Amino acid sequence: MSNPTTARGARLPLAAQVLIGLVAGFSLGLLVATRSEQTASIALAIAEPVGALFVNAIRMTVIPLVVASLIVAVATAPDPRTVGSVGVRALVLFLVILLAGAAFAALLAPPLFALVPIDPAATAALRATATSVAPGKAAAIPTVGQWIVELVPANPFKAASDGAILPLIVFALASGIALARIATDRAAVVIRFFEGVNDTMILLVRWILAFAPLGVFALAIPLAIRAGGSAAGALVSYIIVAVVLTTAWCGLVLYPLAAVGGRIPLMQFARACLPAQAVAFGSRSSMAALPVMIETARDRMLLPPAITGFFLPLATATFRAGSAVAQTVSVIFVAHLFGVALGPLQLATIAITIALTTFSIPAIPGGSILVLVPVLLAAHVPAEGIGVLLGVDTIPDMFRTTGNVTGDLSVAAVLGRARRGDARR
Repeated sequence: MSNPTTARGARLPLAAQVLIGLVAGFSLGLLVATRSEQTASIALAIAEPVGALFVNAIRMTVIPLVVASLIVAVATAPDPRTVGSVGVRALVLFLVILLAGAAFAALLAPPLFALVPIDPAATAALRATATSVAPGKAAAIPTVGQWIVELVPANPFKAASDGAILPLIVFALASGIALARIATDRAAVVIRFFEGVNDTMILLVRWILAFAPLGVFALAIPLAIRAGGSAAGALVSYIIVAVVLTTAWCGLVLYPLAAVGGRIPLMQFARACLPAQAVAFGSRSSMAALPVMIETARDRMLLPPAITGFFLPLATATFRAGSAVAQTVSVIFVAHLFGVALGPLQLATIAITIALTTFSIPAIPGGSILVLVPVLLAAHVPAEGIGVLLGVDTIPDMFRTTGNVTGDLSVAAVLGRARRGDARR
């Protein structure tokens, strides 16, 4: 006789459920596309509102989640006098690596996706769908001067209403820095408020993600009806490009960074990373790999306690080198799928926004994809594309998380060398 507990424990993971929803919706859409126009119209009338509801539910949580998490992270960061130079050097390295990773993907992903053409009629139909799901007037591409000026929001509430995430990030970072410098008793009240907002939004996202299989199913039906097999080929190309570029970033940049900046022989660093990478790849969780990373840094890389005890937990919670590459690929793929042309300024906006928003990725399933919503909006790319990304995210997420862990250990090697130098002086 079967054990009920075992039966309940055998429930499919959310990622598998979402993938099934994508395949089922796409298959149904392809079948409907072979029927009469009336059948297709009925299917679209049912599926599109459900898909729009799912996308809007995600979008309503993103801005308060990103703003609250950034304010709390900055305001509660350890005091630089206690952390010493580790915190400052880490932040500089984080920003440089994230911006460089996003720029790397922004330069290479468009020509790679251009090799996978999508029927222009399909992209036109998808753009029409995007307008019906998220109506709004297309904004003109700003000049470089306007773009720089608009980084500082004259009205943060209007920026939130408009979905202008990059100015909101600037506001959140500035607010967090100021909050850390006011009277402790007053700051504590504000910090607790934003911690409550952050926790509330994460819980809402978890509830919404419980309906992700249904939402992705509803989004896939019109996608298949309008785009057909060309969209399926594009999904395969997305997985390949995301995996190849994320892996290339690790091999071409993160490994040499540890070898040169940390003065650890390349093969020694590669062997040291393997246990943590294996855990990250299998679990798709940097946090799950943290104990192995600490052991690796201490016993195999011989790094000092300031790195193993302070830096690695901090990096695991905030630094995602692999995500900077993979998320940029995701945004460019959605733009390609929906036929949205991205100019140099839009690509720069995508790269900078992703580099900053990676710090606020929630530690929940699908968190990386959810943070893409404001990036898509900033680049004027249809936000409902996240439904497609959620459906095929499992494989890219394995490589993305492995890249995150590799980046943590790579920067740890560099900072460990700097700490040894400081100790000698």
